[in-house]
Amino acid sequence: MNIDDSVRAIPNYGLKLKLNHQYPENWSQCYLPRWKQVFIILPLIFRYLIDYIKSWWLRKSIVMDYVKVVTGQQIYGVPIGGIGGGSIGRGFRGEFCRYQLIPGEYEYNTVEANQFIVTIKDTSNNTLFQSLLSTFKRKHNYLKSWEQLLDANKCNYTGLYPRSWTEYDLSDYGIKLSCRQVSPIIPHNYKDSSLPCAMFIWSVENVCKEERRVTITFTFKNGTGDKRDKNSPCSTKSFSYLDSSGVVLYNTINKMPCAFAIAAKVRNNANISKCLLFDPNSDGSIPWNQLYENGCFDKFSKNETDQRFNEVACGIAVQVQVNPNDTEETEMCLVWDMPIVSFPKGYKRYNRFYTKYFGSENATLKIVDYAFKNYKDWESAIYKWQQPILDDEQLPDWYKSALFNETYFVSDGGTVWFALDDVECEKLSITDPRQKYGRFAYLEGHEYKMYNTYDVHFYASFALIMNWPNLQLILQYDMKDFIQTEIPDHVKMWYDGALIQRKIANTVPHDIGDPGENPFVKINSYPVHDVSEWRDLNVKFVLQVLRDFNLTSHVKETSDRKQYLEDMYEVCCKVMERTLIFDKDHDGLIENSGYPDQTYDIWVMTGTSAYCGGLWLAALYSMVVISRELNKYHNEQKYAALLEKGKQSFESKLWNGRYYNFDCSNFSNTIMADQICGHWYLRSCGFDYEVFPKSNVTRTLKTIFDNNVMSYNNGSMGAINGYIFTKGDDISCIQSEEVWTGVTYALAACMLEENLIDEAWVTAGGMFKTLAERIGMAFQTPEALGRHKHYRSVAYMRPLSIWAMQLAWQKLKKTGFDAGEGETVFEN
Repeated sequence: MNIDDSVRAIPNYGLKLKLNHQYPENWSQCYLPRWKQVFIILPLIFRYLIDYIKSWWLRKSIVMDYVKVVTGQQIYGVPIGGIGGGSIGRGFRGEFCRYQLIPGEYEYNTVEANQFIVTIKDTSNNTLFQSLLSTFKRKHNYLKSWEQLLDANKCNYTGLYPRSWTEYDLSDYGIKLSCRQVSPIIPHNYKDSSLPCAMFIWSVENVCKEERRVTITFTFKNGTGDKRDKNSPCSTKSFSYLDSSGVVLYNTINKMPCAFAIAAKVRNNANISKCLLFDPNSDGSIPWNQLYENGCFDKFSKNETDQRFNEVACGIAVQVQVNPNDTEETEMCLVWDMPIVSFPKGYKRYNRFYTKYFGSENATLKIVDYAFKNYKDWESAIYKWQQPILDDEQLPDWYKSALFNETYFVSDGGTVWFALDDVECEKLSITDPRQKYGRFAYLEGHEYKMYNTYDVHFYASFALIMNWPNLQLILQYDMKDFIQTEIPDHVKMWYDGALIQRKIANTVPHDIGDPGENPFVKINSYPVHDVSEWRDLNVKFVLQVLRDFNLTSHVKETSDRKQYLEDMYEVCCKVMERTLIFDKDHDGLIENSGYPDQTYDIWVMTGTSAYCGGLWLAALYSMVVISRELNKYHNEQKYAALLEKGKQSFESKLWNGRYYNFDCSNFSNTIMADQICGHWYLRSCGFDYEVFPKSNVTRTLKTIFDNNVMSYNNGSMGAINGYIFTKGDDISCIQSEEVWTGVTYALAACMLEENLIDEAWVTAGGMFKTLAERIGMAFQTPEALGRHKHYRSVAYMRPLSIWAMQLAWQKLKKTGFDAGEGETVFEN
């Protein structure tokens, strides 16, 4: 097998399903919490409902919709599209579903007019077989003439983000067919990774002794399957552009112009025909019968192009002649070009990042041509990225699938990526990476509509810093500016009804805005608590600054690392000074307030806590290192003195010989899965045990593994957030008895850092297998899982923390490590 064959070959790992696969368990978001848990948050619930009714009355979206929750559909495969230009979901059975073209808005529609069709003819032009190349159960009565005749049990799907492969065994008709789906998700390649397109490469193999004429047809309609499609002006146009031919469908989606292009590569042995217009709400017999009778569309006439429907669909068909025992290839492309977007309450219009290279007008065909000419390079780059991991025999099989498939959220997480205009660039220093790489934001989750939710991004950011480091850096530069922003508006909080200032200077914002409002301007859209009082946001900024500095030492395309520290230093000092006010007893440790004042925003911490106290100590150490790097000797000594005092207080107040107490309240015996989060971050930065004693770290992780992991469904569901020592689940609040998927990956990463190899694989592996194999939540990983077959918040940001596991593993592979019981030995 040559290198090209290896690149195209179906990998041994990924989501592997028959097209008639049914998942064994069906979980839901419908769950009634314990009465005690509800009673605690009853005031919050009442205020939320009042806000919800107001938003409904004003026809305004709400940032967190707990009334109309999204149900996981057990249908999804690898989504398509690059980063920040919108994404389109694909079901593993072949459907186009889940459209995220309007910034921050998800439309869970399966558009039945968006299809691939196969037509197989013999040499006498007799049609042997014609069918949709999908097996999903259709719900509507239109296009009823379009038949689904595949034997789903003979069709296989493999999804390994950002590619997928579907195999169709049609050998009864002399053909085996496969489709390779490719999106330009390429680490360290910023131009190509921003493109709103996908390639579909069809391989047609003749396995019989007679010639076959095979047609692959691609149809697509305007809009996204929403009722707004009927009122959207649209038109189609045939094109032949360089080496491609197809149809452009011009339409408007939520008042934003968008062009869809479906195209095929022109080849000497391929006949390309086009259908410019058909009614997607009809029975579909006209295009279907044309394909069945002729293997192509009839040549369109002026009358056809003049027709108008409430909704419009178009199609292209590529027919190839395949000799016995031969294989032909058909290359198709889908582009969605929505170059300029805006937000409902904002005045500004934003140019997508890809317009920097292709322009904001008439870019559609340029992208089509670029995709055809470069997709093989994309595949080679993806292969080189993935193959060392896939070939690593010491990694579990499930992990090879999990690492890449969880990465879907980088593009499908409501992501926007904008180029800055000249006016914006003039305000920035010449060394600011936003000059070159623009502005980047992604949602906390499909249901929690806040951009760059920072307490969650703290975990997820490993996916960016390891693969697209400049996206992490421009996010940090934006955050630096927002830290210093002050917004005097007052808003009422759901949790306690307090009327608080929306944004206070020298505090890290919770998020940079709601896409239903005016993000990048109206920051802090989170309405539950006063986030200026949160104990973890400020220190998480400092820790990311140090992490970014350490992990970009060998990345060529990043800006000057020392300059990055210089640019961030003053703000780091300010947020540390701000956080120091929470050290009420002056023992070097911050205290929690007795309210949920951190990322666990229902779980109360009182006094010194393991989670926030540990993060504070890690941030102090980070400031010592950064100050030393920048020759800020006075500050280095100041932070070092605070650190020493805080370390002594932390150990004396919280260490109980087995783990760190949850906090200093009467409920301190809870074992928190995330309790040494600060230590994990320092280890990921390349440090050892400068803050937390090694013996305590090892004992803590083993205690967590024995209790939070193995005592919870026998290790098959990850790590429960809270477990009361010798008693069982901590049921004091909703969050304490949940498994947070992203936290479980982070915990497993910490275990790998500490050479607890088997424990790490069990911790993360049980959870991922539950998600991907039992309950069908691939490509929609939720924030939380519960014991009672329920989940919360589909498609969430935090699971991108799985890349911290890969970072830890790479360090082990590079340095080698000692063998121990149940551990794997590496040779230097």
